Amino acid sequence: MPRSYFETGCRTLMLALAGVLVLATGAARAEIPGISGPAFSLTAKADRISTPDGNSIYFWGFAADGGRAQYPGPSLLINEGELVTISVTNALPASFGQRVSLALTGQTGVTATCTVAPCVQGAIAMEAGVGGTVTYTFTASRAGTFLYNSASRPDLQVEMGLTGAMIVRPAGFAAMTPKQAYTAAGSAYDQEYLFFLSDMDSTLHDIVETQGVEAADQSGRLANFWSNYWFINGRNAPDTMADAGITRLPTQPYNSLPRTHPGDRLLMRVVGAGHQMHPFHHHGNHARVIAVDGALLETSPGALDLSHEVFTITSMPGQTVDAIFRWTGKDIGWDVYGDPTDPLYAHSCGTTGVDGEGLDLVTREYCGDHGKPIPVTLPDNFSLTFGGFWSGSPFLGSLSLLPPGQGGLNPNAGFTYMWHSHNEKEITNFDVFPGGMMTMLIVEPMGVPIP
Repeated sequence: MPRSYFETGCRTLMLALAGVLVLATGAARAEIPGISGPAFSLTAKADRISTPDGNSIYFWGFAADGGRAQYPGPSLLINEGELVTISVTNALPASFGQRVSLALTGQTGVTATCTVAPCVQGAIAMEAGVGGTVTYTFTASRAGTFLYNSASRPDLQVEMGLTGAMIVRPAGFAAMTPKQAYTAAGSAYDQEYLFFLSDMDSTLHDIVETQGVEAADQSGRLANFWSNYWFINGRNAPDTMADAGITRLPTQPYNSLPRTHPGDRLLMRVVGAGHQMHPFHHHGNHARVIAVDGALLETSPGALDLSHEVFTITSMPGQTVDAIFRWTGKDIGWDVYGDPTDPLYAHSCGTTGVDGEGLDLVTREYCGDHGKPIPVTLPDNFSLTFGGFWSGSPFLGSLSLLPPGQGGLNPNAGFTYMWHSHNEKEITNFDVFPGGMMTMLIVEPMGVPIP
């Protein structure tokens, strides 16, 4: 689309979000939440999710250890080399007549045992009938980001919500400093976040709930999905940025609010869990794709010579992508840390040393731009509309006075960038804008802790 149109749309979305968000930055996490192995107990159940436009959608999801079903299923955190057992119990309503099983991508040597009847050997995996339990066992043979889902009627059951992410940590992960996604040094990171991208046809869910599976089959929607909701980690914007585990979203516990510091390495684990391709666009800087489907992009161990930078991650259905994102402000053309005409401006770039990229070792400022003023004349406050993320100052870590009732979503004066699907219809909630597959990145000043 014309650049001016796109930029106008982005500015409009930012202003709209400022009016609707209730953000608690302390709820963001620098590591992926989930349940740790090597033994897992999952139960397929029916429940409901909420969307920001006021809808309540019936779904099927995996629950952990007897809890409520969640969307997506619990993120399974595993260590490479562990002997893993995953027990899957089918507690879906008997009226649907559904069997449930598990497909575990990226792992080999998976065996299945019927631990509670009824069980049936399906085309892909052993399946648990209603009330039955199947236990799957395997040795986690490779590190990476993977998808799991029910292998029984995946056309229906994945759409209904029986899917989740599996993270396999590399051997020796506990002793790694910094942490790494793989054994390759180039996979080291300071923060990691999951972006589980999915879509949903709420009409199909309504048909299943009120008329049953046979009616869903006869509707033709299984062959012609018409998605009207798009999710990151099971939530639509602006709920993506609300606290993880908030009580008003009991079946959608995972949020998506990436936070980082200048120069830090942020690991993006992107999972394509729906029917559609989602171009996930990360404003602020390029990201270097280092692995696809848990396979490092390299011709020799540790080389990562096939890794490449992108400004939008093309997330395909069933595919996972691992990428390293870094924001440095390098060559932005002005000093992001302060106004050199301000008497309070005192930091001096390079006094404690500079790294190979020209970044100050303490502030992580790009020293090539140290002391450069903003190359435009800034408007006065009476000419501005204040959004919730505006700190009152254009400088990183600098707070200034704002009119009463303005701001408040950016207490550390960070820089915020919208991360979202580049398919415009996917940043809506059933045609209500803004929403859908969208969140924010916050670049926090050095010294601000990221939990």
